[in-house]
Amino acid sequence: MTRRTDRVDDLLRAELAQLLLRDVNDPRVRLATVSSVTVAKDLRHAKVKVSVLGDDSHRAEAIEGLKRAKGFLRTQLAHRLRLRVVPELDFELDRGAEYSQQISDLLDDLNDGETS
Repeated sequence: MTRRTDRVDDLLRAELAQLLLRDVNDPRVRLATVSSVTVAKDLRHAKVKVSVLGDDSHRAEAIEGLKRAKGFLRTQLAHRLRLRVVPELDFELDRGAEYSQQISDLLDDLNDGETS
């Protein structure tokens, strides 16, 4: 990516994190944190990866809540940021923490098997 898209990625991630923490009142979104943002080259679309604590039903509800708050979030970003066009936000679940926990559990099981 270019330096500009990298800067916009970081800027959007920080602003979205603040908005989720302070301004979004939907209880489904409480346990959601923005893990990364990737903006398209034309800066018109942004893929927002979100990590959510809880089980699969909580994760699905959080993504649904974020999709419903998409218009509010874009409006707030337009007020806060100096961008010609605020990107369209596409929310996805980030399963990185879940995968790393599974790998850690597998490694623990392997280590327990070797010490037995």
